[in-house]
Order: sequence, then structure tokens, then C-alpha cells
Amino acid sequence: MGIVTAPIQESLTTRSKAPVFVIGCGRSGTTLLYHMLLSSGNFAIYRTESNVLNLLEPRFGDLSKARNKRRLLEAWYRSRLYTLSGLDKAGLEARVMAECSNGGDFLRILMEQMCRKQGVARWADTTPEHLLYLPRIKATIPGALIVHIIRDGRDVALSTAKLGYIRRLPWDRTPETMVAGLYWEWMVGKGREDGHKLGNDYLEVRFEDLITNPEKTLSKIGAFIEHELDYERIRKAGIGSVSAPNTSFRDNGKNDSFKPLGRWRSGYRREHLSRLECLIGPTLEELGYDLATTGDSVPARSRLRILRELYRAYFSGKLFLKAKTPLARMLVTRDLSWI
Repeated sequence: MGIVTAPIQESLTTRSKAPVFVIGCGRSGTTLLYHMLLSSGNFAIYRTESNVLNLLEPRFGDLSKARNKRRLLEAWYRSRLYTLSGLDKAGLEARVMAECSNGGDFLRILMEQMCRKQGVARWADTTPEHLLYLPRIKATIPGALIVHIIRDGRDVALSTAKLGYIRRLPWDRTPETMVAGLYWEWMVGKGREDGHKLGNDYLEVRFEDLITNPEKTLSKIGAFIEHELDYERIRKAGIGSVSAPNTSFRDNGKNDSFKPLGRWRSGYRREHLSRLECLIGPTLEELGYDLATTGDSVPARSRLRILRELYRAYFSGKLFLKAKTPLARMLVTRDLSWI
């Protein structure tokens, strides 16, 4: 796809009007924080994940070509991505055909059209997998601000395995929570490595801090994006998961029982928790999370180390093929109806 220069007007965007990417490993609270931004006011309301850089751009290829742009639009119009935008086809299509040369352009044009229609100044995106595309985001939308939300990998692994998002290799019989934990570690590590290269345009926040001390955490984020995030106003607006938690752990549908922190303490058998902490423990500790099984005896530690490196190579290889080679079209879904 190559390096692309974004339009001049994007580079002149002031920080207080810059687009915000709320991203992180799936099941880490990205949707909650995104809906908090929308509830704060002056952000375009688009209650879905755009999936532009991780799915649409790899699927439809070089968007400087009119044929590829038309194919993208035709598929996009048949998906919920279009329906939820509330946009008319004519104005959007004219801009896409005239101005779009890459995925970043498409996302920017889409969201700018929504801002105009809704009478607001800013937009945000919350596609979790965009965490793996930070270089692409900054190459195509240079003014973008990145908020990386990080959650305890033991809780993320429980939720991810429950939903079946991360699949084991065909021959592997390791518990799915182990593989989900390895994916969390790899994705968070990749995001942090790329994010730290962005300097002042990158911020890390903890999901646990957002839940236990929302006022302080939102104040920190607000200073970073130069936007007032008043907690009481956000609660009152209550868009999406601010008032209706997006959780894979239901308790008779009662939101007042929503307790998202520390589920791992009762969610694992002891031996599985020991193995998981053996696999991702150093990363958990680096991020400030305490381990619960430090003194446990874990059989076949060497096998676990090999397993960890194998999956890291697998995840990295798949990302490389998807982001850097023509094989991307074979690795992303052709059907957008599920989005």
C-alpha cells in the first residue's frame, strides 16, 4: 500500500479539533471509553467500529484507483456501516471519488461528512484492531491522537475466550484462555511499541482506573485531547455502554450487577491461572498488575515458552501478510453483512 501523504488541511488540524482513536485489544473497554467521548458532546455519533484500516483497505486494495473505490462503496452501502452513518450517498460518493486515495482518506471523509450533518466539530474511531495499524493511521491521518486503553490480560482472556474471538491452531489443545491471553500480550505489546514512537500524540490509560476513578481518568484524557470530559454530563447523556454495559458476562440482564474488575480471580481453575501467568506474567507485572500464583509449580515451563513464541510468530506473520502483501484480500472477509 506504500507511504501516503495526507491532504494538507489534515496536517494543519489543531489538537482541539484532531480526530481521536480510542483503541486497545478487544474486550478492554474501548467501546465504553468511546461512548464516554460521544456522551461528552461535540463528537460525531457513529455507534459502530469503522473497520476501515484493518478490513476495508486490505480487502479493496489501492484506493487511488477509481475501480477499487467503487467496489468499496458498493460493498459498504450494503452494510450496517453505511446505515448507521445516516449519510446520503451522493455527497459522500462525490468526495470519495474525488479525494480518497487510501483507507485513512476514506475514514476522514466519512467522518467529516457526519460531523457536518450532525453540526459537531470532532470525530473519533474505536475499531480495536486499529491498534495494530498505528503507523498506517499516522501516515494517512497525521493529526490523529491515539488513546490506548489497557485492561488486565487475565480478564480480557476470559471474555475473549467466552466469545470465541481467538482460535487455537488446529493441532493445539491448550485451553482457549491461554491463547486469548497470548493474543492480548502480543497485541498490547505491538500497540505500545508503535505508540511510544508517536510521542505526545499517544496516551495509555488503564481500564481499571476508568472504572474506579472515572473523574480523574477522564480529566487526564480530556487534557490530552483538549476536550472537556465532564463526568456528570457524560453520565446524564449516557450514550450506549455508558448506561448499558457491553459485557460478555450477563447476570439476568441487570446492569446494577455489572462488576467488570477482577473476574479472573474466580474465573480460572488454579492450574490454568498458574499456566496463564507463566505465559504472560512478565507483561502483566510490567503494566502494574500483581500476580496471584508466583509460588506455584508449573509443569512443562519450557513447552509454555515455546508455545508463547510460536503464537507470537503466528500473530505477527498473519499481520504482516494482511498489512503488507497482496495476500491481504485472502485473509479478510469478503462478506461485510456481519459488520
